Amino acid sequence: MHAQEKESVMSRTDYVLGTHDEEIKRLGVQHRAWRPSSLAAWKAAGIDRGQTVLDVGCGPGFASFDLAEMVGLSGRVIAIDKSEKFLSALEAECSVRKIDNISTRRADLDSYDFEAVNGDAAWCRWVFTFLTRPQQALTHLAGAIRLGGVLVVHEYFDYATWRTAPRCPKLEEFVRAVMASWRDAGGEPDIALSLSSWLEDLDFELHSVKPILDIVQIDHPKWGWMRSFLEVGRRRLVDLGYLTAVQADAIWQAFKAVESMPGSRMISPAVLEIIAQKHQ
Repeated sequence: MHAQEKESVMSRTDYVLGTHDEEIKRLGVQHRAWRPSSLAAWKAAGIDRGQTVLDVGCGPGFASFDLAEMVGLSGRVIAIDKSEKFLSALEAECSVRKIDNISTRRADLDSYDFEAVNGDAAWCRWVFTFLTRPQQALTHLAGAIRLGGVLVVHEYFDYATWRTAPRCPKLEEFVRAVMASWRDAGGEPDIALSLSSWLEDLDFELHSVKPILDIVQIDHPKWGWMRSFLEVGRRRLVDLGYLTAVQADAIWQAFKAVESMPGSRMISPAVLEIIAQKHQ
């Protein structure tokens, strides 16, 4: 597919990875795999009862529900996303669970000014990597955090570390196609390399900057997270024109061959965890 055709395909969706039911299910797998890391980061940042927390790029709200429990009935979570389908799924689940301390806002994060929120904290996971104007978005988000408030971010700093041992060249082909699709849509897979300096320019103090990179075997939740992304993502890349159906099938078969090998391991895409506090 030519570049113009790829651009036309991507312009018809509000999210390069899609917002279909299969993607919502995959995001649930992802959240469960990353939930311990998220909870630990929020605790380290001092997120607590009674606070107002922004869940930026909330998707269908898996993190929003955990944050709502953390801040309690006296606090509130403002869940922000540009996908109407994701927000509808979040609102429906709030109704089922009878949760009333989460409010939703639909917004294009590339241009959203966050109004006068004055939040105590904000949480973002894999948001800036998909934005076409991430520095502008960070500036707007910084304005929504009160003096002394905190920002907690998980973003990739070296997506290409996603590999297997023994090596699977077909998986590496998939990773390159993923990165190309994100960049063609205006994003940057390794955006975390820029965030620290941008935050310091915005008068934030970096309390913690640490890498998260795991080497896991098949029984680990993060193996399931990466596997689910490969399973759903390869079909998405066919739809977007980055892979043919034949290539996608070859990638899946090669991965399953590695997966079936006793003792095989998978290395995750490298994430940077940033906890930053706005100077008072």
